[in-house]
Amino acid sequence: MTAKSEANGDRFIVCTGCSGGAALVRALEGRVPIETTDCMNVCDQPVSLAVRAEGKAAYLFTGVDPDAPEEIEAFAKLYAEAPDGQIMDARPAGGLRFCLVGRIPA
Repeated sequence: MTAKSEANGDRFIVCTGCSGGAALVRALEGRVPIETTDCMNVCDQPVSLAVRAEGKAAYLFTGVDPDAPEEIEAFAKLYAEAPDGQIMDARPAGGLRFCLVGRIPA
């Protein structure tokens, strides 16, 4: 899973400026390629996660549960398999799909 995401250039960016961000980074280590940023400007709904890759739709999630890394890993699999990043059925990602703030077209 991680190797495929990395090979595709998929990026998973976690906001560590709010409480819970560091815990999410620790939970995702070894599951998906992680980057961090100090702020995503949605501080009223921590924890934030952005997913993006060149030529693919980008996603922004807020209110992400650091105790559910398997949901992000499931989303990563869907994202890696979607050539344009458009995920039409996110049910395998569990509760993460309800944290979606927006999808930005490629």
